Amino acid sequence: MSKPNLLHRRDVVKALLADRKGAIAIGGLGAPTNDITAAGDHVRNFYLWGGMGGAAMIGLGLALAQPKLPVVVITGDGEMLMGMGALATIGLQKPTNLSIVVLDNECYGETGGQMSHTAVAADLVGVARSCGISDSRAISTMAEVEAFAKSMQDVSTGPRFASVKIDSANLERVLPTRDGMFILTRLRGDLDLAPL
Repeated sequence: MSKPNLLHRRDVVKALLADRKGAIAIGGLGAPTNDITAAGDHVRNFYLWGGMGGAAMIGLGLALAQPKLPVVVITGDGEMLMGMGALATIGLQKPTNLSIVVLDNECYGETGGQMSHTAVAADLVGVARSCGISDSRAISTMAEVEAFAKSMQDVSTGPRFASVKIDSANLERVLPTRDGMFILTRLRGDLDLAPL
């Protein structure tokens, strides 16, 4: 049973990607990748199966390489805590087309549900803001999620950061392919990028 006033992760992700237009979506390690897949597999989804803590930096790289496209990173609190240093680099580089959404259930869902630092002391919105990401906010309603989803389409006003408090429901996994070359090649092909 979920706590009152917490949003459901799959509803949040579905709303974020409902009108994605040409956005590239990077799924952080674990449940966020499953949530993005549950919202609908897409040629511009980039799923992480390893490299915990790397989602925001991959988003930064794609945002810098594709400045005319919206890029959204959807990750969890554990993954973002591991990669907090990325927020300092993003705040310095200021890619205007990058949005980062942290699905914060205040626990490490992939390793057994232990309480994460965001349940007690870590304020990811404050960290993002202090790193120079001025559009950093806490989101607690679906109306705010939908408004944030619209703002993600504006490639001239970012970077932006949102922490969304979600319930800690243990949902059925909706797994995308684990073939890294397939994921990379299909994204490159859709963006007309030459192979490395």
